Amino acid sequence: MLVLSMNPKQKYGPTALVTGASSGIGEAFARELAEAGFRVILVARRTDLLDKLAHDIESIPGAEALVISADLGKTEDVDRLLEAVESEEIGLFVSSAGFGSSGPFETLSVDSEVDMVRVNCEATVQLTHAIGSKMLHRKRGGVVLIASLLGWQGVPGTATYSATKGFVQCFAEALHTEWKPGGVDVISCAPGPVLSQFDSRANMTISNGVTPETVARQTLAALGKRTTVIPGALSKFLSFALLHCPRALRVAILKKVMDGLTNYGKPHTGR
Repeated sequence: MLVLSMNPKQKYGPTALVTGASSGIGEAFARELAEAGFRVILVARRTDLLDKLAHDIESIPGAEALVISADLGKTEDVDRLLEAVESEEIGLFVSSAGFGSSGPFETLSVDSEVDMVRVNCEATVQLTHAIGSKMLHRKRGGVVLIASLLGWQGVPGTATYSATKGFVQCFAEALHTEWKPGGVDVISCAPGPVLSQFDSRANMTISNGVTPETVARQTLAALGKRTTVIPGALSKFLSFALLHCPRALRVAILKKVMDGLTNYGKPHTGR
């Protein structure tokens, strides 16, 4: 359970909207925020998983959850989501929806890679602009944008994903400074390997990493205090180890790391 020195619901507002809430980091944020007293709006593609999460959340005394199914790779779904929450006072926005891929760029589906840019970048910009503008008008709010250590340089084997997360990191850093005087806290969460379902869709195998619960708790504890949070001991170690390396060397090192994590070109194990 999230333990903070201040009451985040009182500071930011009554309702939190979490995209990518059906699993992994997004689900962990939704559970933590519900425990902290927020009414949570759960957004993802999988209605069945969202309904199950909403049922779990509403077993918490006084907790309330609203489910909105949306594919953020579709502009019409983003528009429909914004219309559905038009009258909501969203005090905290967690942009956790996103996915990755792995493999030589030219072998990957270009449609899927472009869809990744739409979900990881375009939808993030559209939702942050709409929701954040209302926060600025109220002079309070919080925005959590999920980046990645892979976004601090290009990473061979996951070229599009690392580029999208580089975008998110820069976007969060800029908004942190722009919106702070207006009463809106913005933070970038930049984890390393995370033990979630992300690796399955990205065709990767991650056996050592930070839990989604740790990501959510450490990020919420740092919101309003820092520009970027790097959750988990392993992520902090990787960040420190790469910090003083020339950019080209970081690219080469992370290529080796990705070669060990990705499944392309490896025999199928039947799992």
